[in-house]
Amino acid sequence: MTNSIIHPDGVHRLVKEALDSGAVSSLDEAERLFAGYRLAFRIDATATDSWAYQAALLSGVALASRVFLGGVQVVGAIDVPLLVPVVASAATLAEAVHYLGGTMVADAPTAVPMVSIGGPARPPRHAFEVRLAFAGWSGGSVPVDTEVDAGVERRAMPLAAMLAAALAVNEAFIHIRGESAMAGRRRAGLSLWQPDAQGDWLAAGVGGPELTFLPSKVWMLGLGHLGQAFLWALGLLPYSENSGVELVLQDVDIVTPSTPSTSILSRPTHVGRRKSRVVADWCERRGFTTALHERFFDGAFRRQEEESTVALCGFDNPAARRALDFAGFGYVIEAGLGSGYRDFRAIRTHTLPGPRSAGELWPTTADVQAVNRMQPAYQDLVRRGSLDQCGATLLAGKSVGAPFVGAVTACLVVTELLRKLHNGPEYEVADLDLMDLDYRSLVSRSTPSPVPNPGYVRAARVP
Repeated sequence: MTNSIIHPDGVHRLVKEALDSGAVSSLDEAERLFAGYRLAFRIDATATDSWAYQAALLSGVALASRVFLGGVQVVGAIDVPLLVPVVASAATLAEAVHYLGGTMVADAPTAVPMVSIGGPARPPRHAFEVRLAFAGWSGGSVPVDTEVDAGVERRAMPLAAMLAAALAVNEAFIHIRGESAMAGRRRAGLSLWQPDAQGDWLAAGVGGPELTFLPSKVWMLGLGHLGQAFLWALGLLPYSENSGVELVLQDVDIVTPSTPSTSILSRPTHVGRRKSRVVADWCERRGFTTALHERFFDGAFRRQEEESTVALCGFDNPAARRALDFAGFGYVIEAGLGSGYRDFRAIRTHTLPGPRSAGELWPTTADVQAVNRMQPAYQDLVRRGSLDQCGATLLAGKSVGAPFVGAVTACLVVTELLRKLHNGPEYEVADLDLMDLDYRSLVSRSTPSPVPNPGYVRAARVP
């Protein structure tokens, strides 16, 4: 690496995990490490004409291309019509996969971790090989020799497929980083209809009803890692072409070089643009109507009477979260992630109003965050002149982030709203960590949330 100056917002948010953990002694070493990470997807020929299977492949490639920087390969006959309209420029599944960062290949080397989609169970041929499994509202990653009913998978709710893809990418990353010998050998999943259910998450009892109603008016607070994952999840849902969906998009930030490493709708070509404009472009191409609020969300902000009363919140700072008490929303689903190299897979969601106010959940003292700029990689940057001590402190204070964590969070947050529309269970708090989903904790709402009608349209029929 040369002695060129780097910017704290120019470092990949997951590459930063190697810096903070001390796994590497320089940024150059960390970038070489991640440049060697590859992942492959194999989709069965019988699965390419299904909305759910396409949602799984597209989500998997979009997430993996931001993590496995050595390349994402796709094996399968995917030159078929694109059913899930999340890539406006694509007419075929192959074109969408290419746009999202995948490379079509005839086969992948056995040394490359493999994620299989659809088809029968079979013995593993790769050093790491899992398959996606989803049914109803449930999804996850299972060993490739696990038998799954293809007919049930085809009819799965699209976010169950997105959840399965995100958890499989997480399993592959755990494996390639050597964090757990169980990665790929376990059944890692949950039911989005009943996320506190233990045991077999593919069982019919935790599957939920047929997806009938979709949200039509939503306010998106924050358009970074989580906000863009929320929108990707909404985009996978089977809205009709003229659904009349109205989204309010609120953010003041611009896309920086590090943004695409965690944010699923951002690309390097978007650097320098406002996130609100980038996201609005994508939403409009998906068929959603948008309104932009490019102003800070603080204690002075107020929702107007005619505006959406339902908000999905992905802010990453306590001050903005505290302002949720005053904005005038009737129903808020909020999420936050861990930020350090040890806890970046941690997820917590809240629904508001709840037993405690936003001010009680995020007291002022929560704004203080200790950072560690003493790891060898940070000192190497200072020694080379790539950062001064102030810059090293700023970089050390940036969060570690992984797009697959945001994707799992989005599945939980958006289905909280979907369950509301289907008279399903509601939860005040959800706590989980993707290192081991068995130890998740959820608190059910004792009474239904107060908003009577968050606005809905009927779901379209899809193959």
